Amino acid sequence: MKRSYTLLKKYFEDNSIVKANIESFNKFIDVELKQIIEENKEIEPTIIPPNVDSFTIRLDDVWVTKPEITEADGSKRSVYPVEARLRKLSYSAPMFLKISAHINGVQREEFITQIANIPIMLKSKYCHLSGLSRDELIKYNEDPDDPGGYFIINGTEKAVVNIEDLASNRFLIEKEKTGVSEYVGKIFSERGSYKIPHQFEKLKDGLFYITFTRVKRIPLIPIIKALGLVKDEEIMRAVGLEDNAEVLINLYEFVDIKNSDDAIDYVAKKIGITQAREIRIERMQEILDKYLLPHIGLTKEDRVIKGYNLCKMLKKMILVMRAEGEDDKDHYMNKRLKMSGDLMGDLVRVNLKVLIGDLLYNFQRIVKRGKFPSIKVIIREKLLTQRIYSSMATGNWVGSRKGVSQRIERLNFLQTMSHLQRVVSPLSSSQENFEARSLHPTHMGRLCTSETPEGSNIGLRKNLALLANISQEVPEADLLPVLVKAGLEIERAASSAKKK
Repeated sequence: MKRSYTLLKKYFEDNSIVKANIESFNKFIDVELKQIIEENKEIEPTIIPPNVDSFTIRLDDVWVTKPEITEADGSKRSVYPVEARLRKLSYSAPMFLKISAHINGVQREEFITQIANIPIMLKSKYCHLSGLSRDELIKYNEDPDDPGGYFIINGTEKAVVNIEDLASNRFLIEKEKTGVSEYVGKIFSERGSYKIPHQFEKLKDGLFYITFTRVKRIPLIPIIKALGLVKDEEIMRAVGLEDNAEVLINLYEFVDIKNSDDAIDYVAKKIGITQAREIRIERMQEILDKYLLPHIGLTKEDRVIKGYNLCKMLKKMILVMRAEGEDDKDHYMNKRLKMSGDLMGDLVRVNLKVLIGDLLYNFQRIVKRGKFPSIKVIIREKLLTQRIYSSMATGNWVGSRKGVSQRIERLNFLQTMSHLQRVVSPLSSSQENFEARSLHPTHMGRLCTSETPEGSNIGLRKNLALLANISQEVPEADLLPVLVKAGLEIERAASSAKKK
């Protein structure tokens, strides 16, 4: 007993209860902010002066400093959390952006401007309390046992609760109680601010259909052919089933489609594009590049890979329908937790687009009057700050989510710890959702098996287990070399075992 107590004490000395949340916020500031700027790197106004051939606004770099306040006399100085609480201030740091304007490919102006104040999480890398000893924390009037992991907005302590959601970019098949298809395959393809639902069905005619943005129930084979896998043999090999009866039925139906242009034209007609053939094909290609599995890529070169992925999904669908082995969407392997960093990233991503829209509107309005404004004059610094503060204060997040940021419950120390560990499901508390509410074997060691409220929220509001540690998302590009190496090693081991 004494040994286990020593181990636990050592664990909590080295690991904070909100360590994963702090890591998530640090990753948001260090990595995700730059990715958001990269997504919106080039802005091209539609209305430009008549004597100019091309005009581009470029967002070059972004960085955040440590929390500070601007006093009434205009002076700036560092602010600590205790002062923010007492003076009803927001504990936030300025976010700076490097912007340049280019006329006909030549740089006209370049400047650095503050575009927002970003709320800073206590005890994170950018907080003044980061790395301070117990004595130093006491000197700054802070509780040395306070774990941090929350924000201060207008003097109020706000916790951003973790949101549990189905894993995106993961193909799951479930049995439907009602509807035309017995089994339905679903995948949420996520890239940046896009999150596009795709649905696979098999209707009574024996054909497989796909549904995604602007494309409703279109046969799957023409879509695969439109992506560049034109030969029937190629599709059969990509699906790779021993008993190919279902695939043959689908291929036979569309045997007349001999090239990708005909396939694209067929799909365009089906979804109701009525212009000339060339325009039809061009518009359909744009839809396929932008809205079909955008997590794989958005360019012409990614089409073939999308085709192979659709074949892989078709194979899984057929195998599940034969063996009745549907996916368990309540298994924690198929869930992901959105932490403070991810939720702040969503907030900044959506509101930066609003800021860019406002910038373009102001620029084009002044150009219409015959003037050529400087970008420095028309960028509104307070717009982004106000929108972020508003969401943090009210808890109303992008994507119509409510109650994402909550006032910390400080009734006692344990309740505060519990609140910082909270995990909320986006499902409605007024609906039954029995399976989502019940305890799943995979919750063990990840979520607390007993702490959940009684009543309508039972099983939807959960808490992390005391020793749970959440890993951060790793980009696929970083994983690929590891997977290839692991695959080669398995192959070598298998071949050497055969030789023996």
